[in-house]
Parts: sequence; C-alpha cells; structure tokens
Amino acid sequence: MDAIQSISGTIRTISEIATTISSAVEEQNATTSEISRNVQQAAAGTQEVSGNVAQLSEAADMTSASAAQVLAAEGQLDQQAIRRLRLEIERFLAGIRAA
Repeated sequence: MDAIQSISGTIRTISEIATTISSAVEEQNATTSEISRNVQQAAAGTQEVSGNVAQLSEAADMTSASAAQVLAAEGQLDQQAIRRLRLEIERFLAGIRAA
C-alpha cells in the first residue's frame, strides 16, 4: 500500500511539474509573439521614417532648384533694370542738353 501511495505521489509531482512546464511554454510563446509584433511595428516605423526622409530630400532638391531659378530671374531683372535706368538717364540728359 505504501508503494502505491508513493507512486501516486510521484505521479502527482510529475503532473504538477508538467503543468508548470506547459504554463511556462505558453508564457514563452506569448512573449515570443509579442516580441515578433514589436519587431514588425519597429520595421514598419523604420520604413515610414525612411519614406519621410526620401520625401524630405526630394522637397529639399526642389527647393534648391526653385532657389536657383529665382536667383537667375533676379539676375535678369537686375540687368533689365540697369538698362532701363541708363535709358531713362540718357533721355533725361538729352532733354537737359536740348533745353
């Protein structure tokens, strides 16, 4: 009878250990799944940041090109203004000389 009780106790202990192990494996699976989701979210965030950086770079290039166009147009306007001013001064001086 003592042997049967001893065996039953050992079986209960083994069953408790198996339950504990099973519970730990479930927790480990849940933790691994959570880590996997976090890694996927981090990857998606990194991809979004990378896309934003690319858009920012493109916008900076466009701004640089626009600034170059504005500078070129300003140079042309300066030349036109100088020619116009010379013409007006020459007309003014011609009017004074004629008077």
